[in-house]
Amino acid sequence: MELSGNRIAVLVEQLYEEMELWYPVYRLREAGARVTIVGSEANKTYHGKVGYPARSDRAASEVSAADFDAIIIPGGFAPDFMRRNPTIVQLVRDANIQGKIVAAICHAGWLLCTADIIRGRVVTSFYSIKTDVVNAGAEWIDQSVVRDGNLITSRRPDDLPDFCREIIAALNAPILTKA
Repeated sequence: MELSGNRIAVLVEQLYEEMELWYPVYRLREAGARVTIVGSEANKTYHGKVGYPARSDRAASEVSAADFDAIIIPGGFAPDFMRRNPTIVQLVRDANIQGKIVAAICHAGWLLCTADIIRGRVVTSFYSIKTDVVNAGAEWIDQSVVRDGNLITSRRPDDLPDFCREIIAALNAPILTKA
């Protein structure tokens, strides 16, 4: 399988965007990756924007960036809650420093801003947070998926096929980190 041996964290918090969490989880598991759902608390059920449940496998305080090859951040309103949690912010910051894949879709750019990892980088996001992303020092472009070194970003659920293809490609190729 194309991602056998890869360890991937998918972050979760209340009011996550269902498609942006579950599509990558299932696609990456299908490719052979070991996917761990990481939330503020372990074994807690988080509900998405339309109420679909996701149970966390681990708490952010129980893991480190070294445990994973990639961290995926779904959108929805969840990133606003995630960025209030210093442990989650540090996990994302550490993953970036270590050159791990950090992939964010839609409103997940909020967490990238708070982690201060997009200054001088080229990214995309949902259009309504473009100003936040630019004010955090990034160059924003309107494209389905943007890869800048270890950082992969997408705009919305319609971009999920491109987003997941880019994550898989990045995990199968050397990365030139700009962290």
